[in-house]
Amino acid sequence: MSPTTDPRILLIFAHPTPHRSRANRLLREAAASLPNVRVHDLYETYPDFHIDVPAEQELLAAADLVVFQHPIRWYSMPALLKEWVDAVYEHGWAYGEGGNALRDKDCWMVVTTGGSEDAYQENGHHGHPFETYLPPFEQTARLCGMNWLPPLVLHGVGQASDAELARQAGAFRDRLASYPSWSGHGLPITAREDGHGK
Repeated sequence: MSPTTDPRILLIFAHPTPHRSRANRLLREAAASLPNVRVHDLYETYPDFHIDVPAEQELLAAADLVVFQHPIRWYSMPALLKEWVDAVYEHGWAYGEGGNALRDKDCWMVVTTGGSEDAYQENGHHGHPFETYLPPFEQTARLCGMNWLPPLVLHGVGQASDAELARQAGAFRDRLASYPSWSGHGLPITAREDGHGK
């Protein structure tokens, strides 16, 4: 990315029922309002789950920052996003010998949960802090040589007020608009900031 060029941001949006999600819809609209953000809706593009791998790889190759926006489903990602990762992150392209297509790109996870932050504690409903469920996501990024950025997690979105969701969407838009200033782009991963998005 040249200093005079706006960073290219690809937002992979994966929500099977977006019309039922105020939070994810507002976040998506906020991101789409920025000229250098491309919102790519997987469920809209691939309702039959038949993924055009070369087209997806081309989108990824052109991005500086890849954002994965989705609700947490059973402590993981929605089914189509998992199918997408399985199909698109091919050996020799995303990882393994010669698999350098994603190397040094920034990876940012932006997710929503139905449960409150308190529910994701040792004594809470889910029995573990939310960070306990992140290693598969983080390791996937690292295996591909991507720079894992601290995720943005919006807890308890079903109970959040319209005003609170609008505030969160505005903050999300501002963060995207100010990328890469907060990402530590170009720094070793160990030198990156540690608490954004909590």
